Amino acid sequence: MHDDCPDPIPACGTDHSDPFPYTDLLMESYPSADRLNDLLAIARLPILQTSQYKQLNDYFSLILRWNTRTNLTSVRDPEAILSRHFVESIACAQALPPGIATLLDFGSGAGFPGIPIAICRPDIAVTLAESQGKKAAFLQEAVRVTDVTAKVHSGRAETLNTQFDCVTLRAVDHMDRAVQAATNLVSPNGWLALLTTQADLPNLQVAAGPAFLWSEPVPLPGSESRILALARKS
Repeated sequence: MHDDCPDPIPACGTDHSDPFPYTDLLMESYPSADRLNDLLAIARLPILQTSQYKQLNDYFSLILRWNTRTNLTSVRDPEAILSRHFVESIACAQALPPGIATLLDFGSGAGFPGIPIAICRPDIAVTLAESQGKKAAFLQEAVRVTDVTAKVHSGRAETLNTQFDCVTLRAVDHMDRAVQAATNLVSPNGWLALLTTQADLPNLQVAAGPAFLWSEPVPLPGSESRILALARKS
């Protein structure tokens, strides 16, 4: 772990020596599991298991703590983190086709959608690829705290020498180039899953190339423009 990263922090519980007292107060005052349940109901998404809410709550708490020192996400408001990042990622997890055993979250950042996928779809072995050292350190801690079936690749996804049943991309820099690189990491008959907008999709389809057959986009909750675009590799 890099010297300028925060030390590993328990995901829940109050510690009087905690270096983030303000964040502890915020977490204690924000009923994240209950609110997330409400947001999923509004989005008409299936209710999760109690153990999954616990994992998601621990992940949410960790994001709030680390976000005070590390720029995990530009969204700082707890409500917005739940409604924009968590709900969208859970919707993605529930919309992925059956039969996926391995998944790569390309440019995982703070772990969206990879960690919610690992929580909601424990049958999928998730790899979180992140080249920025601070974010990769956060992902290692998030995997430990949530106890999900996932591993972290601390480096560029393009350097991986394996293929996956599914590759997800969300809010990745230079998305068209990332999609082009990601196509090589999708196994034959595997899936490319893009969390994007309807307006950006045509350029990303061109970047993916002719080897992919696109399904009808799935609207994502909380936005009129955001979609999950799924394509199968021939």
